[in-house]
Amino acid sequence: MRKGEQLPWVVSDELWERIEPLLPRVERRYRHPGRKRLDDRKALCGILFVLYTAIPWEFLPQELGFGLGMTCWRRLRDWQQARGLGSAASTVAGRVACRRSVGLVQGGDRQLPRAGAQGRPKTSPSPVDRAKTGSKHHVITDGNGIPLAVSLTGGNRNDVLQLMPLIEAIPPVRGKVGRPRRRPTVLYADRAYDHDCHRRSVRKKRIEPVIARRGTSHGSGLGVHRWVVEQTIALLHWFRRLRIRWEIRDDIHEAFLTLAAALICWRRLVR
Repeated sequence: MRKGEQLPWVVSDELWERIEPLLPRVERRYRHPGRKRLDDRKALCGILFVLYTAIPWEFLPQELGFGLGMTCWRRLRDWQQARGLGSAASTVAGRVACRRSVGLVQGGDRQLPRAGAQGRPKTSPSPVDRAKTGSKHHVITDGNGIPLAVSLTGGNRNDVLQLMPLIEAIPPVRGKVGRPRRRPTVLYADRAYDHDCHRRSVRKKRIEPVIARRGTSHGSGLGVHRWVVEQTIALLHWFRRLRIRWEIRDDIHEAFLTLAAALICWRRLVR
């Protein structure tokens, strides 16, 4: 790391100003308050340290000043249950899309991080990796690779089943005069999404589907736009905690996935 460069798990003042209002507030009891609650900002730094390094929660270094690992784990659980991280990711993604003035081209894709053990929620045998247990990451992006929505499913879940849920999860793009924009103009997707029924569902949303058909060449330029989604998936899996499904609870892994998408959007916003 270069001299004077900020560590990636240290939350800057500007980022904290946007995230803090979206997190649930817990009032301290007046009588018998007990031990003082760990500051939310320090807990978020501890969560980001685990997300970046994939270190086990119980091994979180105390000299960092981020509190105990299980304290950070419980804070992440509470924020995910309160939908605070989802609101933060949607807010940042909407601001980035508005600033970039894009959102005309979308793409959906997935990857298969392996699970550490069987029997966990949203895991299933992978159809392409000798039936090893794993999960899928689904992501939909805009034309510049900004992750607008992400989801987690089992390893054998068909990709096309997550197409409409991802479109529904696209956050509103605010910042311009008029009603916030909630849908793209064109949807680009590969042959895995080649189903006429889903084309009709996309058209009902007033979105033009440009989906490659099986057995035909890429005459629509889908190979040109494909790298945008692949780049976003590579950025998501740059966070080491997302490369392998270590979490037993699916909501904790989804919280990490949402937080990683928000951080990618934030980097595009401050760039």
